[in-house]
Amino acid sequence: MKQQMNVVALVKDSERYVFLYDDASSSQMLQTLGQYAADKELSFTWYDAAVMSQKVRKLRREAEQEQQTGRLRKTA
Repeated sequence: MKQQMNVVALVKDSERYVFLYDDASSSQMLQTLGQYAADKELSFTWYDAAVMSQKVRKLRREAEQEQQTGRLRKTA
């Protein structure tokens, strides 16, 4: 099975937050977003974490659907 890499990014003024992770690491990615939001030294907010979390979850659903579709094709 092919391992897919995902990228989610946020640009805030002159700052850029870019996260690269594989499908198996999406849960860890969600935790990392929370850690960034909790860090008072970063401008990354809980709102930013919520928006990016939605993107991570959407990518995870799409990957799961793609896997299901691939399995159906192989059995057909």
